Amino acid sequence: MTAVPRYSGIDWLRVVPVTLVMGTIFFLSHQPGSSFSLPKIVHIDKLLHCLLYAVLGLAALLALPPQFRQLRPILASSAVVLFCLFYGITDEFHQSFIPGRNCDAFDVLADASGGLLAAVCGWGWQLWRESGRG
Repeated sequence: MTAVPRYSGIDWLRVVPVTLVMGTIFFLSHQPGSSFSLPKIVHIDKLLHCLLYAVLGLAALLALPPQFRQLRPILASSAVVLFCLFYGITDEFHQSFIPGRNCDAFDVLADASGGLLAAVCGWGWQLWRESGRG
């Protein structure tokens, strides 16, 4: 009997946080528009989109193999931003079918901005660790 080589790609336990955040976003997006009562702060919904997608972006970044993140930080960061952008597009499409919700291009922009924020934070964290302080 020969040993089956270990898959060297994605460590599937690293995918669990991404899946949980995606599920949370889907759940929140599936709620009717009347079920939310946000504070009367200008563009608070865009800020919340950005923050939630920053969490998604960080989870996606951590799901990538560490060697890939370290050796190809620009590619890893780009992948995270694109992942958040595409999930944001599908999320907005999903919302277009929910009563009281609509599809908003500025929400998608906020989602991609959250992914960019995660990528910049991840890149900064890596540079800080490599500098010997971490």
